[in-house]
Amino acid sequence: MESDRSAVALAVTDGMLHFELSLAYEVFGTVPDGMAGRWYDFAVCGPGPVRAGRFLLEPDHGLDRLRDAGTVIVPGWADVEVEPPAGLVEAVRAAHDAGARVASLCTGAFVLAAAGLLDGRRATTHWAHTGDLAARHPRVEVDPDVLYVDSGSVLTSAGKAAAMDLCLHLVRLDHGSSVANTVARRLVVPPHRDGGQSQFVTTPVPAPGNHPLAGLMPWVIERLDRPLTVEDLARQANMSSRNLGRHFRTVTGTTPLQWLLVQRIRRAQELLETTDDSVDAIAAATGMGTATTLRRHFNRTVGVPPDTYRRTFRSSPAGRPASASSSATARSVAVSAAMAAASRSA
Repeated sequence: MESDRSAVALAVTDGMLHFELSLAYEVFGTVPDGMAGRWYDFAVCGPGPVRAGRFLLEPDHGLDRLRDAGTVIVPGWADVEVEPPAGLVEAVRAAHDAGARVASLCTGAFVLAAAGLLDGRRATTHWAHTGDLAARHPRVEVDPDVLYVDSGSVLTSAGKAAAMDLCLHLVRLDHGSSVANTVARRLVVPPHRDGGQSQFVTTPVPAPGNHPLAGLMPWVIERLDRPLTVEDLARQANMSSRNLGRHFRTVTGTTPLQWLLVQRIRRAQELLETTDDSVDAIAAATGMGTATTLRRHFNRTVGVPPDTYRRTFRSSPAGRPASASSSATARSVAVSAAMAAASRSA
């Protein structure tokens, strides 16, 4: 039997991440300006005083109160190597059995998985822990490339900011897009984001000087506007194509051509973030040839089209220096989907 979903309970114990905990309170615990109808009845439920990082939290009720909630929010679990407390797991399972909608934020998915709520379901968590979730809970269909998954009575989000996407999704389901947009404006966040986690994942780059390709990689990156082939790379590295492929597998976990594609996409990202160049010009500057080719590879690798990526990550108008924080954010954005796909097929 479905419960009143406006009764929202935040399930907390020691070891929760305070960012996701605070985020849930901001969305569900604060009535939007001009709200005419009923807002959420928000309560914090825990076994007693709870330590979240450097913060001490006093719950309103015990964990047994989760059974009376219509919506249960489980914040991120700080140490995914540690099993969540049995009391929390049992309370979350009991709430779902009683008809509650249960949503996890970030690594809170490990609590839902421990409760058996994700068995046979598609789910996600922070990209850095999707492999751990899949390995420890093989009955869960882990999707590493989405911001959140809505399976009806069970919902999971990817890491950090994706928790906000899921919370706004719940508001949109319960109160409509207009109210969700009002909440998003108050929090100064987009009411909806396109794409998946891959646009936010940092691609591992080998440290310079400690592998056989240390001299080749900078040479390639300086020539991304050219139609380079595996033979070109092998010739520059003074080795056979087969030997080059072996070294690339060892150093990057992927093939020379796949690594080259990733570098072209990363250069395209930088140009989309920092210039007003057209997609055609960026395609030429990254060796993609045409805008059609760039759009196809960019969308498949990053998860969103180039124009959408530009709107999301543009750090400052052309010609004006970006702030230090926005520049750092832009530099941290890179692509891993192509390498992950290559690793899975290896």
